[in-house]
Amino acid sequence: MTALTLAAFALALAYLPLVARNPGLLRSVVKTGSVLLLAGAAALAQAPALLILALALCALGDWCLSRPGERAFMAGVGAFAAGHLAYIVLFLTREAADPAQLTTGWRVAALAGFGLLGAAMAARLAPRAGALRLPVLVYIPIILGMGACALALPPEGALALALPAALAFIVSDVILAWEVFLFRPGHRLLTLTPYAVWPLYWGAQAGFLAAFAPSGL
Repeated sequence: MTALTLAAFALALAYLPLVARNPGLLRSVVKTGSVLLLAGAAALAQAPALLILALALCALGDWCLSRPGERAFMAGVGAFAAGHLAYIVLFLTREAADPAQLTTGWRVAALAGFGLLGAAMAARLAPRAGALRLPVLVYIPIILGMGACALALPPEGALALALPAALAFIVSDVILAWEVFLFRPGHRLLTLTPYAVWPLYWGAQAGFLAAFAPSGL
């Protein structure tokens, strides 16, 4: 691992004891820094600019979501949506990408699965998201679109890591959505969900770094 990646991993581990704490400056800095350092590692490895941009946007989203208040939450959702759009363009502009694959074999079933998941999440979240309903409903197809576009990459070499990373990102967001909007206060699973979301999310970002800039690890 490079020094920056090791530092990012150390911050990711340091954040685990903080995941269930109330918002605070230390918590925000550690969370944001663990992804921002991945963006720095990507830059030093001369990774595609879109990877660096996506990681930086997600780091901005981490900062916003770690701050209190509805406005910060909406800003975080917007930053992550922009990050996913950067990932989508990154996936589709790789020379090895083949969007025609999306209409063949098991990828058709995967696309159908993404569609069903999106419909189910929209149906469950729309009545519970309140004033955040519109940004949440816009975010759902964007993140699932990111997962769908990862299917266009070849399942071989470093790029094979992109799809598992995209799936881990989606799972982390599904769990987070249940945590924020669907579980009632005091639900017993609320003591566990933060510890599931963080490793999946940070692991996804590290997976994208490994897929598109292996020398950055």
